[in-house]
Amino acid sequence: MTDMRRTLLWVVFVMSLVLLWDAWNRHNGQPTLFGGTGRPTATAASGAAPGAGAASTAGVPAAVPAASAAATTAAGAAPAAAAAPAAGVSGEKVTITTDLVKATFDSVGGTLVRLELLAYKDLVDPTQPVVLFDRSAARVYLAQTGLVTDRGGAVLPNHLTPMRVTSGERALGPGHDTLALRFESAGAGGVKLVKTYTFRRGQYTVGVRHEIVNEGSAPVVPQLYLQLARDGSKPEGESSYYFTFTGPAMYTEAGKYHKFDFKDLAKAGVEAHGSGDNGWVAMVQHYFVSAWLLAPPAQREFRTGVVAAAAGTPEYFTIAMVEPLGAIAPGASRTVDATLMAGPQEEYKLAALAPGLDLVKDYGWLTPLAKPLFWLLDKLHKVFGNWGWAIVGLVVLLKIAFYWLNASAYRSMAKMKAVAPRVTELRERYKDKPQQMQQEMMRIYREEKVNPLGGCLPIVVQMPFFIALYWVLLSTVEMRQASWFYISDLAQPDKLFGVLPLLHMPLGPLPLLMTASSLFQVWLNPTPPDPMQAKMMWLMPLAFSFMFFFFPAGLVLYWLTNNILSIAQQWFINKKLGVAGK
Repeated sequence: MTDMRRTLLWVVFVMSLVLLWDAWNRHNGQPTLFGGTGRPTATAASGAAPGAGAASTAGVPAAVPAASAAATTAAGAAPAAAAAPAAGVSGEKVTITTDLVKATFDSVGGTLVRLELLAYKDLVDPTQPVVLFDRSAARVYLAQTGLVTDRGGAVLPNHLTPMRVTSGERALGPGHDTLALRFESAGAGGVKLVKTYTFRRGQYTVGVRHEIVNEGSAPVVPQLYLQLARDGSKPEGESSYYFTFTGPAMYTEAGKYHKFDFKDLAKAGVEAHGSGDNGWVAMVQHYFVSAWLLAPPAQREFRTGVVAAAAGTPEYFTIAMVEPLGAIAPGASRTVDATLMAGPQEEYKLAALAPGLDLVKDYGWLTPLAKPLFWLLDKLHKVFGNWGWAIVGLVVLLKIAFYWLNASAYRSMAKMKAVAPRVTELRERYKDKPQQMQQEMMRIYREEKVNPLGGCLPIVVQMPFFIALYWVLLSTVEMRQASWFYISDLAQPDKLFGVLPLLHMPLGPLPLLMTASSLFQVWLNPTPPDPMQAKMMWLMPLAFSFMFFFFPAGLVLYWLTNNILSIAQQWFINKKLGVAGK
């Protein structure tokens, strides 16, 4: 048993060092042990910036349902025929400003090519707002819509079609709650597309109305696609020391929430993902999301795709909904309303917009535990008016809820500590007789009513709750720019004392106190009989604590509070049982 325990401890220790080294390489942009590199580089080659055509020339075919060979051919020809604006070429830029966002549109396709979230600061340059949508030499993230046909024939207006701006207001003025921006295409293929974006005060949702007018002499059978196109890199400034998902996602009532990894999309190419009369598509990143929503019931199909912007540039990825509109007679029109959500992952607001949209704030398999914990955290924030104190309060409540379970564990550890000298003496006496040594140790445990596993099982029972709370704090956008004492942003590492120049490691009181509390807990616990195990018990907290210097301050505050309360409870039980310190 001793050899097995020693082996397991060595495995855990070595793997911890390997993971720490890999995370360090990732953090500094070096090749990692598991493939790939760390910090993302620019996603476009120098030269022509990836424009509307660059990011999505193949995006339309990727989104079009292949109802027939003729349909596929026509759809595939659409971008080429409409690609007067080549890669890097764009039309008139139109910028509008509301109380929450600054949005820039390109008259080519009436595409949203840049969106600044004015209430949130950029991680790399805090003097600038977060940029969600963007089309630059560094990255591509666009919201696109347009028409294709499933019966071949003429090219219909799409996101590569030049359009004319027909409205003049550019800012949401005082006393106004809405701001509309209207784009109108020429009659490509005998069909005119009028696109109207409506922004509302205090909202991150944009109403997008598509009016399709058949100006030709024959019926048309168009399909409307709502598409998000994005490069495969994570947002700049993201930490390498914890994982957050970046990529496309979709939801239907039948299939529920489904995420797509960029690497999987690159291998699969263009794929269809079913159809239905409900659901949405989204692009997800840490704290923020964009999503296309259609009011049910409306039939729609779901598509993902991967395209190369140009020779020598990386791939771009698309996810889209395609809605068949049926036949539109000559002189007739059809209107379709959609909603573009682009902003922070505020859980309750997302849930109110569409079924399942709150799932983009992804807690993984611990969602049944994480959601009630966030509800409680939100209630505590309303009481304290501060997210830092809400974290402290939530950990206190969890400790109260698990008090008797923890007490049982700490009593067991205290008894193990009390008999540790006798066990050590036995190991010396019977070091050449392992079987007899085990028998004598079990006799001592029976006499003293000590369960060697009694200190582990209660902790294992409550670990899912604390892991769920970890994901709640890591995923909650409200922690961004939330202050607590000297900390101005609970979503950023504590670096009050600056940054170590060689290691690029932030230094602050919270992670230092976290390290000290972890070591103090080791001091309170019983010393393992094996000297090697005892040394590893001291080394492992140091190895794991290293990562806390790079963790968001809110997460470190949560673990530090938990450690302090655990130390207080364990110290009290040790005193009560008369167990002396080491």
